[in-house]
Formats: sequence, structure tokens, C-alpha cells
Amino acid sequence: MSSFLHLGLDDWLQKQCQSMGITKPSPIQTNCIPPILEGLNCVGCAKTGSGKTAAFALPILQKLSVDRYGPYALVLTPTRELAFQIADQFKILGKEVNVNVTVVTGGMDMVKQGHDLNVKPHIIVSTPGRLADHYESHDTFSLKKIKFLVLDEADRLLEDTGFAEQLEIIFKKLPEKRQTLLFSATMTPAIRELQASSEKKVFSWSQDAEVMTVEELDQRYVLMNADVKDAYLMHILDTHITEKPKSSVIIFTSTCKYAQILSMMCEELGFPCVSLHSMLPQKFRLSGLSKFKSDQVKILIATDVASRGLDIPTVDLIINHNVPNRPRDYVHRVGRTARAGRGGLAITLVTQFDVHLTKSVESYINTKLTEHPTNEAEVMKILTEVAVARREAEIRLDERDFGEKRTINKRKKLLLEGKDPEKEEEERLAKKAKKREGKSKEQRAAEKEERKQKFKNKFSMKKKSGQLAGK
Repeated sequence: MSSFLHLGLDDWLQKQCQSMGITKPSPIQTNCIPPILEGLNCVGCAKTGSGKTAAFALPILQKLSVDRYGPYALVLTPTRELAFQIADQFKILGKEVNVNVTVVTGGMDMVKQGHDLNVKPHIIVSTPGRLADHYESHDTFSLKKIKFLVLDEADRLLEDTGFAEQLEIIFKKLPEKRQTLLFSATMTPAIRELQASSEKKVFSWSQDAEVMTVEELDQRYVLMNADVKDAYLMHILDTHITEKPKSSVIIFTSTCKYAQILSMMCEELGFPCVSLHSMLPQKFRLSGLSKFKSDQVKILIATDVASRGLDIPTVDLIINHNVPNRPRDYVHRVGRTARAGRGGLAITLVTQFDVHLTKSVESYINTKLTEHPTNEAEVMKILTEVAVARREAEIRLDERDFGEKRTINKRKKLLLEGKDPEKEEEERLAKKAKKREGKSKEQRAAEKEERKQKFKNKFSMKKKSGQLAGK
């Protein structure tokens, strides 16, 4: 099929696609749009950057143009940034019919959101937590007439236990007679289970691929000692920016605190950047992402909140500061580059403690990472400077009481659940103490030193060129 018209879409939608530079449908759009227009429930899985959002947005907008009322469709997504991006695509594609789209996420004015919901927008794009909060605080709006429920990044929504209770609250408010659309980059047991339990016919399409990542993506690793990881990061960053000053870079880290520390280090060492993580106020998250998307800032340092669905065409390099514990998270991270046929580079920093995780990633994506060339002598030159910058960043962060708000919110949540925060903390510490029971401080220190020495001998810097290549 060569055009959107052949899929059953109206001419005005094809023109909107062309205005966005989309000239022909992608495989997931070709396969999923016709059955959605026929009224079938749909499960669609394809690699990142394959046009999944348009695959559900286009048929929803066509059906809405025939029968205009609100709320018509509810789209649930795991992250706030992805919710705003999906809303923007609905607005652009539905410009011809003046589609009214409301975004409901945490970190924004809840009263205003309540008013927007009462106005009955055509499309509601939301994170599960905030929508469930609206239902529990004031049930003044109704979703009983919606025609479509979309779960975008369905694997994360269905498998993350944090969403289970919230989704249950929302699903009870939805009509039984509706179309349910599930889209994801990876097919998981939770999606298959939900598909099998459906009483109605479900159309399912999954992109056949031996390799989980796109061919245009160049995937590499750098093996190093954990003590010099930050110095290697700055060396790689400096080399890439010197060679390609106009390209954008996303650095993924494991925790909010480390994302903040790295962003402060980069600023101190002359690399202007913005950070994106869940402990930032929403207005800072949106403004930082806006600066990055508009090329005002070339470096984004983020946790996995930025790993899903975000489409930023200018990203040429992804750096994994840590190897993700779940290989699926690696696929989502590196999917932020090499999108829609463009090329891209992903570099993963591997320490002596991460080799087994790297092997798991390689097994999952069914491809081998190649070694990225680095200059060890240049790294050693900046080692002290980077270490000082990190220590100063840690001190400044401690002075700000970083993380205190999260601790307060955790206590509030326990109190609302009828639990005693002090008792919960005592039980947590007791469990921790039990694990260490029977061992003296000296024994624990000796075991730790023995483990470090074991890995140091096995994966020394001198052997780094031959270790992963011979796996």
C-alpha cells in the first residue's frame, strides 16, 4: 500500500500527514489502521520510531470527524513527557477538525485540569496516577461514552505494579462497549495475557525482527574500571561534541540523584545541559525538554522517564551511563536515536560489575556491541578535574536536601494508607540488619574488598580490549 488513502483514511488526514513530512505509511500503520477503522480491538508491537502514535491517532480522528462529541478517546501513557508529545500529535493531525485535546498529568494545576475535563474535550491524554486522583477527589466528569481506550507503552503500564491500582480505578469508570488499543515496542507476557482474556476479537500485529533494534543504529560499548567511569563519560562527550557540534546527546542514568549530579558536573566542566527526572517540578521538566528539542541546549541528562516514546529528530548519540537491569529498558533508551530511517550511535559504559548485564542485553537484542575507541591517556589527564567536580556537585546537592520532598511524600502516603511510618522504617531496618546478622564489621569489609579485588583482576584496564570482543 503506497498511501494513507489505500488504508481507508480520508483525504484531509493524508494532507495533514504530508504537512508533517509523512509521505507513506509505516508497516505498523499499514497493518493496524484498517482493522481499527473496522471496529476491532488491536494490539500493535513495533520497534521504537516506527510511527505507533499515528497508527492509533489517525483512525481515532477519522471516526471522531464523523461523530463529534467528547470525551471520545482516552489515551493512557506511563510518563508525563510522552503524554504531552502524544497530545501535540493529536492536535497537529486533527487541526482540520479543531480537535480539543486535554492533558492530565501530575505536577500541574489539578483544579484547572478538573475544569478542562468538565468541558468534555474530544481526546484525553493522561498518566494513570493523576486521572485516578481526579476520580477519587471529585467525580464530576464521566468517561462512560468514550469510544476508544488506548494504552501506549502498554508493556510498562501493565507490568509496573505501581500502575495496577490506578488502572483498576480508571477501568471501572469506562464503558464495556469500546475499542481497546494496545501499543508497545515490545511484546510481553502481560500483553499476551490481556489479549487472550479478551471476549471480543482482537487483531494483533507484531513486527517480525531477529534484531530488536533498528539497522541504522550503531551500538557500542566502552569497558572501564568503575572508579574512572565519569572521566570516560566526559571524554566521550567532549570528543563527540568537538567532532559534531550541532548534534544532540541524551545521557541516561539509573537514579534521579545521579542525573542531577551529572548535570551539575557537566555545567561545571563546560557542557551546558538540562536534566529530566521525576524529582524535578513539572514546569522545569517541560521547559528543559523544550530547550533540548529546540536545540537551545545540546545535552539532556535523564532517567528512564525519557526513554519511552519521545521523538527528538536531532539526537545522534545516546550514552548509557549505566547498563539497565532489564534489557527491555536498553531497547527503549537507544530507541531515542536512529528514528524514522535516520542513523544514530549508542554507547554503553560498562564497568567490571556490568559485564553480565551487557551479555543479557546482547542476548535480548540478538546483536553484539562493538568496542568504541577511546584515548586512555586523555581520560587520565581529566580524572582529577572530573572527580573534584563530582565531589562539589554532591556537596551542593546535600546542602539542598535533595530527596527530602520524596521522603515527606512517602510518609504522607503511608499515613493515608493507615500505616505507621516509624514502624515501617523500623521493619525495613530490621530486615536489613537480619541480612548482615552474624558478620562483624571487619568481615563485611574483608568480603567487600575481596569482591573488588576479584573483579579488578578479572577485568583490569589492560585487558579491556579483549574481554567483550571474545564473548
